[in-house]
Amino acid sequence: MNAVLRFLWPLLALAVPLALVAVLGSQAPTVLQRVITEAFIKLVMVVGLYVFIGNSGVLSFGHGAFMMLGAYASAWTVTPLKIKKILMANLPAVLKESELPAALGAGIAMAWAALIAFLVGIPLMRLSGIAASIGTFSVLMIVTVIYSNWDSLTGGTSSLVGLPVYVNIWLAFACALGAMIVAYLFQCTRLGLALRAAREDEAAARSVGIHVHRVRLAAFTLSAALVALGGVLQVHFLGTANVAQFYLGVTFLTLAMLVVGGTGSLAGAVVGTAAIAIVSELLRRVETGFDLFGLTVKAPPGLLEVGLAIVLMAILLFRPRGLTGGREVPLPRAWRR
Repeated sequence: MNAVLRFLWPLLALAVPLALVAVLGSQAPTVLQRVITEAFIKLVMVVGLYVFIGNSGVLSFGHGAFMMLGAYASAWTVTPLKIKKILMANLPAVLKESELPAALGAGIAMAWAALIAFLVGIPLMRLSGIAASIGTFSVLMIVTVIYSNWDSLTGGTSSLVGLPVYVNIWLAFACALGAMIVAYLFQCTRLGLALRAAREDEAAARSVGIHVHRVRLAAFTLSAALVALGGVLQVHFLGTANVAQFYLGVTFLTLAMLVVGGTGSLAGAVVGTAAIAIVSELLRRVETGFDLFGLTVKAPPGLLEVGLAIVLMAILLFRPRGLTGGREVPLPRAWRR
């Protein structure tokens, strides 16, 4: 039993506080519930990023494309037929005449994103360093351009509206917890350990028989499926889907969350998401204005973006490995003895 608890401790140490946040948040006012729900959705995306970036050491700017693929695939499959006939009249017949349950639609969306990631990852995962990062960013640009101009399916630059809104704080928490479990188990598998070995010394990893291309491709595909789930949750939380939702804004926000927490650990993904979510909400409140001793204090527009940039710069300067230092939550001292 002790061995099992030792193995699961890094995951339990993160899951219990998040469960407590979900319990307290479910009793909070609606505005705060929405903030916490959105933070859980971002956590799904950041954990998905961690599966690839944290284990491989290769920075990816293209995961917004897989969020977009998953979001639109879910929108096409689960939206009610009566809404499709009015607002998505140009969809192909196979999509326009089908209405799937939310869970099945999310599964199809994740599989679709994973398939595309696997296909584009076959050549991309042979690259390393800045070349791989630029290659992933090219994927984001290609998918964005296609979806921005594919009017019959995506509505182009307009939004798809009327999507079912079924995401609440408990569903978002459950998906975040599921993503964390998948990420933790992956990093403990033979594939995950091989990928981490290649991250530390690629030449040495190849010399002992590790197929770096294969393990990177596996992580890239799994990562795409998880971030696609985040995209699904996002559009069914807001009720709309738009290409701009998954372009540069969400790309750099999720990367900032991962970097602030520490790219080398699952704890870093969780801590970074929480830290940026709290700072973002505080800056947003200041930007919209609040009363202080009878005076209205309101910051100029753009404070949120500038504030996040300053936080990211400070972390890179003073904590280059993130708030967690790239380490998981340590065992309690009693367990160590």
